[in-house]
Amino acid sequence: MLIKRKSIEAESNYRSGPTAAKRDVPRKPKFAPVTLSEHDGVRYLHFGTEWVQGAMRLRKPDWLELEYAQQMMAWMLFHDHPEKIAQLGLGTAALTKFCYRQFPNAKVTAIDVNPAVIMVCESMFKLPQNDERLKVIEMDAMDFVLDNDNHDQFQALQVDLYDATARGPVLDTTEFYQGCADCLSADGVLTVNLFGDHPSFAKNIKVLRYVFGTVLCLPEVHDGNVVAIAFKQRLKLDLPVLYERADTIELQTKLPARTWVDGLAETQK
Repeated sequence: MLIKRKSIEAESNYRSGPTAAKRDVPRKPKFAPVTLSEHDGVRYLHFGTEWVQGAMRLRKPDWLELEYAQQMMAWMLFHDHPEKIAQLGLGTAALTKFCYRQFPNAKVTAIDVNPAVIMVCESMFKLPQNDERLKVIEMDAMDFVLDNDNHDQFQALQVDLYDATARGPVLDTTEFYQGCADCLSADGVLTVNLFGDHPSFAKNIKVLRYVFGTVLCLPEVHDGNVVAIAFKQRLKLDLPVLYERADTIELQTKLPARTWVDGLAETQK
């Protein structure tokens, strides 16, 4: 997440470098400290810097407080009864909690490589304990998407992978996005949080368009967040149907789904 907000914690001197480990060499990740701040009834997660990695309104812990997180749910325009949903990059568990509550018949899997993030989500962001429907796993997202057991499994895959430097997604290679596509069912949808004001954006879009049949972007929000939506097959949007579906989503969830369709409509002009 790329909104700037000063942490009330002491600033860290942590700086992360590129994670270019070879796949045949076990990774030894070095994590920035997990820090928190609160302002106007909202609790924020940081990795020792001013960059916000997620947020939760204390009086509405299951609500998606940040607009980009709401946009990450735009796959709902195409799937109203998903069976399996996956989240890569836990953040404050906002998307994981929302999916878990909103789709009581779906199995939700969340992946994060940092054990401290999982612990903080459980203690400070009201992440439920694992059960028959919820699995929060400490694991490298690359290993998850390359695992054959996860292929062809998910109707929705949400990717939000940033480190303390917030210079762009930490996984953005063809190998990674091909793994994401492999994890989706034939009609599955990927949503990914990108940084529109950074050179990493063009690279990610190029790779996404190489791997996926159709890639669309919603309008930029916050300080540069752009949510891309990707489909395995080439897709022609049926805007009247999408607006009808958006009305249902807004009625059921209060998410601003019509604005998502407005944004998709702009890509068709």
